[in-house]
Amino acid sequence: MAALMTGAASAVTLNMMNGSEPGSIDPHQASGDWENRIIGDYLEGLMAEDVNAEAIPGQAESYEISEDGLVYTFTLRDGIQWSDGEPVTAEDFVFAFQRLFDPKTASDYAYLQFPIKNGSEIADGSVTDFNELGVKAIDDKTVEITLEGPTPFFLQALTHYTAYPVPKHVIDEVGNDWTKIENIVSNGPYTPTEWTPGSYIKSVKSDTYWDAANVQIDEVNYFVQDDLAAALSRYRAGEYDILTDIPSDQAEWIKTNLPGQDYFAPFLGIYYYVINQEKEPFDNPDVRKALSMSINRDVIGPDVLGTGELPAYGWVPEGTANYEGVEPYQPEWIGLSYEERVAEAKSIMEGLGYTSASPLAVQLKYNTNDNHQRIAVAISSMWEQIGVKTELFNSETAVHYDALRAGDFDIGRAGWLLDYSDPSNTLDLLRNGIMQDGAMNWGNNYGRYQNDEFDSLMDQATTELDLAARAKLLGQAEKIAMDETAAFPIYWYIAQNVVSPKVTGFVSNASDIHRTRWLSKSE
Repeated sequence: MAALMTGAASAVTLNMMNGSEPGSIDPHQASGDWENRIIGDYLEGLMAEDVNAEAIPGQAESYEISEDGLVYTFTLRDGIQWSDGEPVTAEDFVFAFQRLFDPKTASDYAYLQFPIKNGSEIADGSVTDFNELGVKAIDDKTVEITLEGPTPFFLQALTHYTAYPVPKHVIDEVGNDWTKIENIVSNGPYTPTEWTPGSYIKSVKSDTYWDAANVQIDEVNYFVQDDLAAALSRYRAGEYDILTDIPSDQAEWIKTNLPGQDYFAPFLGIYYYVINQEKEPFDNPDVRKALSMSINRDVIGPDVLGTGELPAYGWVPEGTANYEGVEPYQPEWIGLSYEERVAEAKSIMEGLGYTSASPLAVQLKYNTNDNHQRIAVAISSMWEQIGVKTELFNSETAVHYDALRAGDFDIGRAGWLLDYSDPSNTLDLLRNGIMQDGAMNWGNNYGRYQNDEFDSLMDQATTELDLAARAKLLGQAEKIAMDETAAFPIYWYIAQNVVSPKVTGFVSNASDIHRTRWLSKSE
């Protein structure tokens, strides 16, 4: 007993400001980076991320890829288990992928694993036999995954939580309640033990994790914190060890006064607005063009935010892998001065009957956050110049994204952090929805953009073996969507982490993913 008490007294605790309240920590229902930080600490897939967010073997000890690039065979590590002592088997992975694609699960993120044979067909109900899915348990320790076509980013896609196993033995017993604290089990470095809604989730180090001997942090508190100014105050008071976001107007202060603690670095992500194309007049590409043209992106990063984000006009972040030879997209109006853009946008709107005397009324929704509010206020004043009257509406993150998915909005704020470095990861956001159980599931295509030629090019790219030819197809798809102003790209993300000097092992990377297993902390 004394030994136990000593261990508890010297437990190393990491306190992380994690942003919004998690909508779910079920990997088949989650969609945000604030959920990913928790899920990626308690579940581990066949592949995991290293400190640079590159794919490394996780629950799999090794893998082999067939010569044609279609069949991946994974051998699981000896002795891997769930935190309740049950073994992790190949069947847990088969079950998890079947559950991911099951139309009844209605996972918005299932498409991320559509490279898997018959994944999309099971998701849309055109194939109903789950044995047709290209994920098989050869035996307890061997998982075989067959793809539709060679997929250069597939190992990286397997690091995403949509590819994590879920505990069949628990789900068989309690169903979707398996992520309740009293039921949850883990196969990763940590196990969630407390969840106080609106406050925090606590996870503790798992003794059953295969690499537990090298995990340095004993427990992690993921704090719900959308008030960024309050978060910075709590960090300065020593209550937080890591900030995952900052009030942008404090960036220079942080660099000056907290030297070496700012981890500000570009990473693969896009901040954007979606337009509901099932509503008039937003179904008119000319209206979307006028709204996009009149956004002065050049001032948002340097002036509105003060953190220097670069303006975005295309949909695929520069530096994304497998996009060599494709020129970054630019709209045909890129050469105009901002004043000329506003004049043209105003002319378009006047031609449609919208003026300052008779404005287009728009509701702009964003999730509650100081920075999102600053941007929304700035853009609404830019739109006022072209005969648009904007009502701002904010709500907490889970409510906001529910509204986007339900199509309950005019224009809405969104952001996307690439799950793996490939252009398909952002372009897939603009694919047509699929029918599931008699209802259209638009996935993460919140604006409900639909273009058959775009979808056809994306389909061709999935089976194109030549990477240069594939990049060209994806580039043509990007041009079609952006020429029609499928959405409003606004800026490319800069990660804004602040890390206490007590924490070591935190490395800026292109995915802005930092698993706790790589971190250590001194008191």
